[in-house]
Amino acid sequence: MSSSILRLLARGWSRYLRANLVLRIIVGILLGAVLGLFAPYLTFFSAFGSIFVNLLKSIAPILVFTLVIASLTKDEKALDSRFGSMVVLYFVSTFFAAASATAFSFLFPISIDLGTATAAPETASPQSIAEILANLLSNVAQNPVQAIATANYPAVLFWAIVFSLAFKRIGTSKTKIVVSEVASCVLLVVRWIIEMAPFGVMGLVFAAVQENGLESFKIYGKLISLLAASMFFVAFVATPLIVFLVLRRNPYPLVFKCLRVSGVTAFFTRSSAANIPVNLSLCEKLGLDRDFYSIAIPLGATVNMSGAAVTISVMTLATARSLNMTPDFPTAIILCLLSTLGACGASGVAGGSLLLIPMACSLFGISNEIAMQTVAVGFIIGVIQDGLETALNSSGDVMLAAAVDLRRRDQLAKGED
Repeated sequence: MSSSILRLLARGWSRYLRANLVLRIIVGILLGAVLGLFAPYLTFFSAFGSIFVNLLKSIAPILVFTLVIASLTKDEKALDSRFGSMVVLYFVSTFFAAASATAFSFLFPISIDLGTATAAPETASPQSIAEILANLLSNVAQNPVQAIATANYPAVLFWAIVFSLAFKRIGTSKTKIVVSEVASCVLLVVRWIIEMAPFGVMGLVFAAVQENGLESFKIYGKLISLLAASMFFVAFVATPLIVFLVLRRNPYPLVFKCLRVSGVTAFFTRSSAANIPVNLSLCEKLGLDRDFYSIAIPLGATVNMSGAAVTISVMTLATARSLNMTPDFPTAIILCLLSTLGACGASGVAGGSLLLIPMACSLFGISNEIAMQTVAVGFIIGVIQDGLETALNSSGDVMLAAAVDLRRRDQLAKGED
């Protein structure tokens, strides 16, 4: 009897694995929403979401560390001109996002009731770009073990490069094989974790619906709509335009696949860092060069923050209008640059961009106390705002990395390189 049950379970699990992952995730979203609305007392379902996110966050720095070392210890030249192009595209994409959000804010001006957000979070906020850059550089020098434990990706990348140089100096061909096999092993573990995404997403949706319901939509509907419209414009117009200019081909098959696979999971995990394993797996499915994307994706999770730039720009201008300020065009351009630089220093965790709003508000002479009330509003709508922001950030990492790598492939096929 027990063997029959085991065979039945094994057959069911095999069918589950063969089903399309995106369809499984959609089913998980629907189940989570239904359970959150009609059975909120079943709180144990939220544990599935917490476990899934913790698994992703735990494996991501290890994955990045091993993949980067495996890539750079090979005989081939892993760091080439593609990385320069990648960094430029990340900054251009983030600036386009800030400019798009600013334009939307001028076309559809809104204000927010700051009086309803009196409980501003007691968290230190960066006061200048110099402070953000200084923190970023100081984080690079963190203990490598601690960097992996805390998912400090600038430090993880730095130490991975250092160790790869050491391996190339003293290692043998056997060393390279071992390093490559360790990286492949970690990738396999990531695939196992990603297969559990439907259960994790179900738990995350359940927790969000159970805790927040639809109240955020009612109170801050206009603000959420403006943020969503700006981010959708960036996702479906601005970023595809950049991809088209790079590839000179229809970008939307790539765009839709990235949004469907990377964007959906990122929306619910609300962490670019946690979504790194998903993005690396997607890059592998797209057939990209592992030596390239193993560095480009974690780099993108650190500096490619289009969604964060949208949030900073929209929330800052909404605050200014709430205080009866009318920003002029030169000030708007400066805000775009400030949002771009600030977003690139935003942490890849839930709510990381909100703490940069006071710095942007200082451009208009808005006090820190008022700006922190805007931050509080951001946390109120965070389930939606941060989900959209992270989906835009994370899917953009893959889109731009794929564009650069595929362009290189086209150039090689034409004999241009």
